[in-house]
Formats: sequence, C-alpha cells, structure tokens
Amino acid sequence: LPDGWSYFLAAGLERALQYLESFRFTEGDLAHLATLPQFNQAFLAELEQFQFTGDVWAPLEGTVIYPHEPLLQVCAPLPQAQLVETVLLNLAAYATLAATKAARAVDAAAGRPVIEFGGRRAHGVDAAMTAARSAYLAGFQATSNVEAGRRDGIPVVGTMAHSFILAEGNDQAAFEAFADRYPATTLLVDTYDTQAGVDAVIQLAQQRGADSVSAIRIDSGDLLEEARRARVKLDAAGFSHIRIVASGGLDEYQIAALVAAAAPIDVYACGTSIVAPPDAASLDSAYKLVEYQGRPLGKRSAGKASIGGRRQVWRSEREDLIAPFADAPPADSTPLLVQVMKGGQRTAASRDTMAQMRERAQVGRRARLVRFAASLTPP
Repeated sequence: LPDGWSYFLAAGLERALQYLESFRFTEGDLAHLATLPQFNQAFLAELEQFQFTGDVWAPLEGTVIYPHEPLLQVCAPLPQAQLVETVLLNLAAYATLAATKAARAVDAAAGRPVIEFGGRRAHGVDAAMTAARSAYLAGFQATSNVEAGRRDGIPVVGTMAHSFILAEGNDQAAFEAFADRYPATTLLVDTYDTQAGVDAVIQLAQQRGADSVSAIRIDSGDLLEEARRARVKLDAAGFSHIRIVASGGLDEYQIAALVAAAAPIDVYACGTSIVAPPDAASLDSAYKLVEYQGRPLGKRSAGKASIGGRRQVWRSEREDLIAPFADAPPADSTPLLVQVMKGGQRTAASRDTMAQMRERAQVGRRARLVRFAASLTPP
C-alpha cells in the first residue's frame, strides 16, 4: 500500500478479459517479428496459431481488496500465461491505482459529488480513458472526457475555459456570451479576480433571471476563503441555488480538509491527483508463477521471496483469510476470487454492468469506512 492508504479498489478486469479474448498475431505483427533476430520461423509459426485458452479467477471490479490478495489469477499453459504478463499487469494495476485514488476522494467528499477532470494530465490517451472509467466505477459522478463518456456510458460535464474569458477580454462579456449558448450554465470566476468574477455572475443572474446560472467554479487561490466569500455574496443577492464547484489540483487530503472546515463547496473536480497520483506513481504489483504441473513454486530472492501455491481469499465480516485454493472454506465466509474466464471465454460472472460495479464499490467502501477515515490525513 502507498503511505496512508488502507485498501485497494479492484478495477481493470473488463479490459483485461477483452484483451485475452481477442489477442491474436496478425500478418503484419508476424512480418515485423520476422525482421527481428530474436524469433525463428518455428516460433513465429506457433504465434500464428496463438489463442489464449486458459482460465482466469479474480475479485469482481469494484471489490475492496487488501495487500497480498490476488488481483488476477491466471491458470493456463505456461507459454500463454507468460506471454500476456506485461499487458495484464498494465491493465489491472493502473486501473486499480486510479480507482483507489478516486475512491479515497469520494470518501473525503462525504456525500458531495466529485467529478473527473484529468484527461490533459494523464500519461497518454489510453491512461486518460482508463482513469475516467476507474473514477466513475469508484463513485465519481461524471467526467469531462467525452470519448470516455461514449465508451463507458459515463455522464459528461464541463465548464467554460479560462481561454474563453481571456479571448473576450473581461468576465462580464465572456459570461454573457457563454450564457447565450449554454443556459443554466457553470461560470468560471477566477480568471482575473475571483470575487469580481462572482459580482459579474450576480449581475448576469439579475439581468437574465435566476435560472440563467446554475453554478460557479473556483479553480485557484484559497478555496476555503474564496468559497465562503462567494457564498455570502450569492446568498445575499438571492441566488442561494447557485452551487460552488471547486477544482485546482485537489486530492483526497485537500477535500477532507475543506469538508472538515465546513467549506460551502457543493462539487469537487479532481484531475491530476487521480490520473497521475503524486503519492503513488505506480502500484507495487507483480505477476508470479506460483504453481506448475501441480507443484507449488516460490522465489527465494532477498526482498522478493514469494509463497508458492494457488490461493483463494475467503471474506467474512471480520477478516479476509488467504488460504490454499483447495482448502475447505471457513464458516460464514465467501470466496473473493470468482471464475471470470474458462477455456479462453468469459463467464457470466464477468459481465457485470457498470451500475453493478459502482454499487459493489459503494457497499464495500461503506462497510470499511471506519478503517479508511484515518488514512485521509496526509502521511
């Protein structure tokens, strides 16, 4: 676990199984490999027929899991299992990282909506798509990533850009032009001076009616102080319905501090901290051969020793028990690893809807919220 974290939220299974089902070597792939000195024709002939035929067991997406519990368990002929290692680790580990970081932000917000704004800071377009999906699975309400919304059915939201206001030359002209196109809009108030921007919003709402503006967004400065001052102004002008959205490098620690200070912030928008967490650049994950032809196998390397044998995780209300796969289950417990692929084909258990995954994540987090609370203080 990264410092201060106390759980993971399993994610990435859908993409991993899609990859295993569809993985083939095309004529172009084989032609390229033939130009490299590492691969002979006999091996390339095997790759031409390659198809994953193994079984996969895993905790379902949205399941709360803990260190040393398997995120994916691959049971397959050794060449197949070895060949997919890098991609499976990439798909499962990053999605779980983003989902866990997002879940912590949801925990910190204590019921207030959180939205994902991280596409521009993700380490590549694929990462942006994965992070948006993982954040929504974890409990975020929406994303600014329109393509992620199309792919995964995530609600899409957004606000105006600072560049729009800069191009117009001042807040008032920009707000009027934007409201012409987007009624009941969210206006960005901190391009020049936050409180002057709030004054311009009030003037616009007075001219065009209370329903012309639904929210303001504050993206910089002392968010607590600026939100408090904005709330007082909006309420005094009779616009208590106008919500305040906060953004600007927010993570779960800052959100928790703002919530504890009773900041009048209605919605939190998170970007960089979710797609590229500064406190967890990657998860300490590994893909280990633990059993071959019925024999348990484990490394003895200093600092990297592993325990051999296939495992199951049994969950009860009190604890998780990691045990040999063939052992009898403890009383009043359920298996965490379920079969999601058999003979290279996905099982019914792997075809949850996003709504089911989100519900699983919510139930799992709530059941362990007492454990999480202490982790929302910076380490």
